[in-house]
Order: sequence, then structure tokens, then C-alpha cells
Amino acid sequence: MSGVGVLDKAVVILAACVDGASLAELVERTKLPRATAHRLAQALEIHRMLVRDTQGRWRPGPRLGELANAAPDVLLTAAEPLLAALRDATGESAQLYLRRADERICVAAAERASGLRDTVPVGSVLPMTAGSAAQILLAWEPPEAVMPLLPRAKFTGRTLAEVRRRGWAQSVAEREAGVASVSAPIRDRTGRVIAAVSISGPIERLGRRPGERHAMAVVRAGQRLSGL
Repeated sequence: MSGVGVLDKAVVILAACVDGASLAELVERTKLPRATAHRLAQALEIHRMLVRDTQGRWRPGPRLGELANAAPDVLLTAAEPLLAALRDATGESAQLYLRRADERICVAAAERASGLRDTVPVGSVLPMTAGSAAQILLAWEPPEAVMPLLPRAKFTGRTLAEVRRRGWAQSVAEREAGVASVSAPIRDRTGRVIAAVSISGPIERLGRRPGERHAMAVVRAGQRLSGL
């Protein structure tokens, strides 16, 4: 808590409305007096930070998205120099991936300047069923988010359990023939995995066990990008 009472209460109300909340639910979740919860929720609604759905329950409003879109992406800003450092340390192309439903998107990359490389342009959309980054983005997800993908995946539930145990993933010719990769998680301040940092390159250079050579460098990059 910040110590600014009305602001702290407003933030608590916003958090309580993430999945929708009636006034009774607001009071139960926030432990605020009914009159206080109602007054602050109405004020947040006036400022478009909350809206009412068809059942009359408060939900996050459009103003929150507008403010978020106007802010610089802290993760992407921090990732640019770290991906370049990871590329230089390993000699391989480095990428940052975010999950979007059943796909993953490359949102930042640092490519090798020359020689054989695995080029993944920023904006590339790749499957969640192959590759070490996909393993990372799924390994800490609840079973209901993972099970529908496993029948189509080139890795197994046992693979994901091993990823959770050791804290990094590797793949060899899983996403693309001739390509190997190593990935590690990036976590938010609560410890939830929100992204994957990776290196990738030709198998002839990375070998059949790329994690033995590069896992620690990739894990350290993920740790430095976590908690931003």
C-alpha cells in the first residue's frame, strides 16, 4: 500500500473487478464498507476506468487500456540491449516471445550480423506446438491450458515437467529442420511466466544438446528481464 488511502482503495477495487464484480462482491473481496465501495466504483466508472456489463457488474473500462497503450513497454525497452548482449555472448540470434492464444509472437530480436543464422523477424507468428520457446510458455500453465495442445505438439507433458524442473528448455529440429534453440522464462513480479527469451541457430553450430552450452546465459538473461 502507498499510504494514500483513497488511491489504495481505488486500486483494490480495480483489482477486484478484473473478472467482473457486483457491489456485494466488491464489498466481500475488498472488505471495504458498502458505501465506500459503491462511491469509489461509481467515481471510477465516471472516469471510464470501470464500466458496467449487461448484468450490471463492474469490469475494467476502456480508459485503463488507453493509458496502458500510451505507456512505453518496459519489457521491450529493457530487452533490446539484453538481447544484443545475449547474441554477442552466445554468437547466436536472440529473440523474445509472447504468447497469444495458440500462437507465439516474436516481439524483439537481435540477429547475427553474418554467417549461418536462424532469422526470426520481429512480428513473426509461430506455433505453440514446437520449439523451446513454446515449451517455456506452456510449462508453467495450468493443465487446462496445455492439454488441448499436446496432441498436436512435438513435445510431451513429460518434456514440460522437465522444463519446470531445470528452469530452461531446448529443442533440436523441432520447429524447423536444421535449427536448434534454447529458451528460458521471463516472469512478472508475482512469479508468473509472461514471456520467453531464446537463442537459436543451426544445429551444426549449437549441437544436439544446445542447453549444455548456452542454458546458463539464456537463464541469466531471463532473470534480468524478470520483475520489471
